[in-house]
Amino acid sequence: MQVTETLSEGLKRGFTVTVPAAEIASKRDARLKEVAANLNLPGFRPGKVPVSLAKQRYGESVWAEVLEQTVSDALRNVFDERGIRPAGQPKVDLVSGQTDDGKDLEFTVEAEILPEIAVPDLSDLALTRLKANVSDEAINKVLEDIAKRGRTFEVVEEVRPVAKGDVVAIDFVGKRDGVPFEGGSAEDVNVEIGGEGFIPGFAEQIEGMKPGEEKVITVTFPEDYGATELAGKEATFDIKAKQIKKPVDAPIDDELAKKMGFESLDQLKDLIRKQIEGEYDQLSRLRIKRELLDELAKKTDFTAPEGMVDAEFNQIWARVEEDRKSGQLDDEDKNKDEETLRADYRKIAERRVKLGLLLAEIGRKNNITVTPDELGRAVRAEAMRYPGQEKQVFEFFQKNPQAAESLRGPIFENKVVDYLIELAKVTDKEVTPEELSDIPPANI
Repeated sequence: MQVTETLSEGLKRGFTVTVPAAEIASKRDARLKEVAANLNLPGFRPGKVPVSLAKQRYGESVWAEVLEQTVSDALRNVFDERGIRPAGQPKVDLVSGQTDDGKDLEFTVEAEILPEIAVPDLSDLALTRLKANVSDEAINKVLEDIAKRGRTFEVVEEVRPVAKGDVVAIDFVGKRDGVPFEGGSAEDVNVEIGGEGFIPGFAEQIEGMKPGEEKVITVTFPEDYGATELAGKEATFDIKAKQIKKPVDAPIDDELAKKMGFESLDQLKDLIRKQIEGEYDQLSRLRIKRELLDELAKKTDFTAPEGMVDAEFNQIWARVEEDRKSGQLDDEDKNKDEETLRADYRKIAERRVKLGLLLAEIGRKNNITVTPDELGRAVRAEAMRYPGQEKQVFEFFQKNPQAAESLRGPIFENKVVDYLIELAKVTDKEVTPEELSDIPPANI
């Protein structure tokens, strides 16, 4: 095999590779013998099919298979001999030898390579771990929400105006230009005053009505309303208020806990406390990981491969475009022109790539790996996200190993992060739950 370097510029490398025709022909002949030995054809005993017949039938496909394997092996040798680690899929162009015509195989390859990454001195790494205690108030708030969800409604006997929090049964007829429209009428519909589920301004205009009272209200349907003929249009509704019911929250006691499958209220409180502690622990880890990455970003001193930055930026920008279309851009981003916005997110993409490469190098040099058991647990956790479809999810991962491999990256990153947190000097700091939740904008 002959290799000529054609490009060496920054992180870009290019080569022309020539593999003698005789070498490829030898591989082709060996593969054809294997094919012939395993063919079952009428008139031939197993293993006695002539190679010439195998070539006649399968010569083209065998040549393509051998060619692909030869290029793959040649690329691996080119990179291994030069200590090169490609940053992405190399670009390969065949020049000659594509067909079985006796010519040498010649192809060009261009690739962007990973930079030399020196792991920085981490002996001075200092981090702060924020911690928050679970208060009785936080537990009581959850209990109050549970009691509210378990509330009942009792009929209000006195004749009084319907108030916020009440549920009132109404009859209504919707009209456009004085003409009732299809699907716009109903009887005995329960409307919670101050609740959700109706057209904006609908329930608000019912507040204050008394049972038996009738009223005409005017509302405007949202622009994204499901029925296109009504979206953004104004309509009137003839309303008749009927029975009023007021909510009665379930008592917070042992009976409430037993309805939820617990032996007592104290047992329910213990579970709530553990759940909130778990949420606080996740926030605490998120905050210390953010601080760790910020510190590592200060220590990165290498150039990120442009192709990797491009790919990361394209993913980020696609999400930005989606947010822009749905009107969910941050106020800060809304005030930037597109050139500035692209430049800002390009910096974020570069930071992410550099930190990802640095974490990978730290993991590699410290023999941090993802075990089959860890990958298996990740697959099971992913399957649990789809109740009732766990079997199909498992089958998907079994049939698509590359999908399972996509779960390896986050596991590896977390293991490297855990290693670095263990290595760092960590100071615990007690904060309020509000301070713990006040996470600054993410760069990664």
